[in-house]
Amino acid sequence: YTIYFTMTVWRSPQTCLETTHPECSIVLHLLEKEGECKLQMRNTKALSLSTPNNTTGCLVEWDGVSCWPAALNGESLSVSCPLLLLKPDSPPALITRNCTPQGWSKPSLPYYKACYFEDSSEEEEETGDKQNYFATVKIIYTVGYGVSLASLFIAILVFCIFRKLLCIRTSIHLNLFSTFILRGLAVFVKDAVLFADESMDHCTVSTVKCKAAVTFFQYCVLANFFWLLVEGLYLQTLLVFTFAQKRKLFWLYAGIGWGTPSVTIIIWTLLKSQFDNEGCWDNLDSALWWIIKTPILLSVFINFVVFVNISRIIIQKTKATDQNGREGLQVYRRLARSTLLLIPLFGVHYVVFALLPEHVGVGARLSLELVLGSFQGFIVALLYCFLNGEVQNEIRKAMKGCRSQTENNVFNLATQDYVA
Repeated sequence: YTIYFTMTVWRSPQTCLETTHPECSIVLHLLEKEGECKLQMRNTKALSLSTPNNTTGCLVEWDGVSCWPAALNGESLSVSCPLLLLKPDSPPALITRNCTPQGWSKPSLPYYKACYFEDSSEEEEETGDKQNYFATVKIIYTVGYGVSLASLFIAILVFCIFRKLLCIRTSIHLNLFSTFILRGLAVFVKDAVLFADESMDHCTVSTVKCKAAVTFFQYCVLANFFWLLVEGLYLQTLLVFTFAQKRKLFWLYAGIGWGTPSVTIIIWTLLKSQFDNEGCWDNLDSALWWIIKTPILLSVFINFVVFVNISRIIIQKTKATDQNGREGLQVYRRLARSTLLLIPLFGVHYVVFALLPEHVGVGARLSLELVLGSFQGFIVALLYCFLNGEVQNEIRKAMKGCRSQTENNVFNLATQDYVA
């Protein structure tokens, strides 16, 4: 579970939280040592074939943790616990094996006793608490993404049915809805590919399928952040430039929202495949991670600046006298309300962890970015569709029309029966 969440939070600004977990460092270290030991085995075997009179009793052996060199019969060798496995402040303990005519004897001390000098029951209890916590978080964000996907699909359906509502502003909203849908689907796809099989070794797995899932997830996260940025930029454009050419601006915004993530992901994918083609491409310790993280950080900070500037403009408009007319002021307020609620709720809070290392405040990141982030789509649909006054008016008109048509049909049927 710990490895799972270090890969899921973006990482998000991830968060994805995606860094090499200490347990994976241990596994990779042991794999490296195993390779060195196998090489030593081959060399020793070749030497024994070239010198048939050698008196070596025990050959080189890898026991899963340490490499035991060749030894003579009756010889005893000792190794200490690997540093990566040794608990801090634990006294070093030697593990001894004897070379007998039957081969290597059993270790004098098991590794778990040589490396861990604490109550195993307490450790198991702590591990169980962590697993329960992460399992709870997973359930919450799964429900959150499910609710978000359902509400976003309904919101898109509403805008498609009531085509009178379609304009530049609602087109931007629909694109934002789409990125939240893609982000939710990408999470479920990544979970299915990487974590459906509990026996999978997440430290060493490296398949095209898992790389594609992680790449798709990163693209969806990027697109989501840049369409949040587009929402802020568009609102500021409406407030600052009254006679802006909105049609041309929409294509500019579309290039920012979809084009920038596409170019970023293509560059990242090419560089990863050439210079860092290891694992499932979810290692945040890699320098190439900054290719994705830098645009996200820029979008977050630009959105924060836009939020501050829009707040200043709204305050100035609110203090304006009646000379400019209250109708225009009401329009500004209506246009600003949804985005002003969106930007601080889904943009500004990322500034809290934006410049901190990935391993700092992991618990808070999980709550803020995974749990809250899973409900982002639902809140966006709520603000931009279900609580939108124009949408509510169109739904009321449609309901009144249906009611009137039903009453007319009933009256016509009754009249026909009377005439007959």
